[in-house]
Amino acid sequence: MELIDLIASTPFWVATLRVATPLLFGTLGVLLCERAGVLNLGIEGIMVAGAFCGWFAVYHGMPLWGGVAVAAGAGLAFGLLHGWLTVSLALSQHVAGLGLTMLATSLSYYGYRLAFASVSSPPTITPFAPLAGWESLPVVGPVLSAQTALTVLALVLVPAIAWVLYRTPLGLALRMVGENPAAAEGQGIRVGAVRIGAVMAGSALMAVGGAFLTLSAFNAFFFNMINGRGWICVALVVFASWRPGRALVGALLFAAFDALQLRLQQGGAALPGMPVLPYQVYLMLPYVLSILALVLVARRATYPQALMKPYRKGER
Repeated sequence: MELIDLIASTPFWVATLRVATPLLFGTLGVLLCERAGVLNLGIEGIMVAGAFCGWFAVYHGMPLWGGVAVAAGAGLAFGLLHGWLTVSLALSQHVAGLGLTMLATSLSYYGYRLAFASVSSPPTITPFAPLAGWESLPVVGPVLSAQTALTVLALVLVPAIAWVLYRTPLGLALRMVGENPAAAEGQGIRVGAVRIGAVMAGSALMAVGGAFLTLSAFNAFFFNMINGRGWICVALVVFASWRPGRALVGALLFAAFDALQLRLQQGGAALPGMPVLPYQVYLMLPYVLSILALVLVARRATYPQALMKPYRKGER
């Protein structure tokens, strides 16, 4: 099979969309936080917490959508903590975010060890099943029919968040506090409340992205399953220039690179013209290509002017 045939195949795009789903949830979450002027480096830990809490709830009898709600609730709680530290107390957003990542990750691992102290392999659940009834759609039908409801939810959130940001008073207020909080305050907008609300909503999306891994992509929770996806989401927001539509493109681009490297590892030697390389080269391929794409785009990116700048009411 030639490389072009591999990229054009349905299984390749099924894998790409599956890999892109947690990245899309996380990227949209980071985008909401940063549009309001708050950098949330707690995303890695929040995704771990969402993965564990959602899976743990389902393991103890809750329905799958109940697990998603529990994961979102965990994200809201950690988002509230991050908002209190960075918005109310005006602490360093970098330090607070990294501390939140360590706290959420450690609590999740501790909870798992406490609940399953004597198991030798991770307990499993019955995850979301692929959706049926999409096969008749042209082009995208076979790809969507192999996905679960959470992937469709992630795709629907892209135009929904874009509509909220650019077509509603709430979106205008959120963008104003990220660009010029003093002007927003002059219009009667409660800057602190909007920022904390955006961080909580964004953190809930991050947690659902983590829950996708345990409730849809896999059927168990295990350590290091987030594996740096949170940091990739932070970079993808810059690639997307803080726009939801471009966030979808960035998530799909990285996921395509990742799906490609997996197939090159499995059968690179069988592809005409593809050299036999150490597997580490294929592992770093999506990151190298993503960094290259980021470098090409980031120079022209227009970031929120009040990003990472604390604001206190009445200050100018």
